[in-house]
Amino acid sequence: MTGFGDAVIEEGKPAPDFKLVADDGRTISLKDFRGKRVVLYFYPKDDTPGCTVEACAFRDTLPDVSSAGAVVLGVSRDDSESHRRFKEKFRLNFPLLSDPDTKVHRAYGAWGKKILYGKETEGVIRSTVLIDEQGRVVKHWPHVKAEGHAAQVLEALAAAPKA
Repeated sequence: MTGFGDAVIEEGKPAPDFKLVADDGRTISLKDFRGKRVVLYFYPKDDTPGCTVEACAFRDTLPDVSSAGAVVLGVSRDDSESHRRFKEKFRLNFPLLSDPDTKVHRAYGAWGKKILYGKETEGVIRSTVLIDEQGRVVKHWPHVKAEGHAAQVLEALAAAPKA
């Protein structure tokens, strides 16, 4: 059980449902992906160095993620237009979802206090949640480092049995 921000994310428990607007203007819900595993990752800001490294790594591993029966969804506070530009610039091949009021961030423990350059601040906590085909949390990675994280997720997908 891990908790940050306003929520506690427990492996084996149902993942909080959500409805968010994607980069193409569609509204996407977690329920839309029942029957598939979901890699839901939270990142601070489009087109910034660490976020670009992480997004491009998920882009590059997407064929393997798809082969494992999973989809990738990126979530940040940026609006749909920012997401569209970011996605186009780096040829990202998965949806980017907009959560401007941080409601979903908070539900997943991806918003809260953190230390940035030695100073306590409140903001996005870079984290990822792996959700199974029935909508249950399989794994939660709090406070991830962008570099190498997509490979960690791929390992977990390979290790976790499909439902």
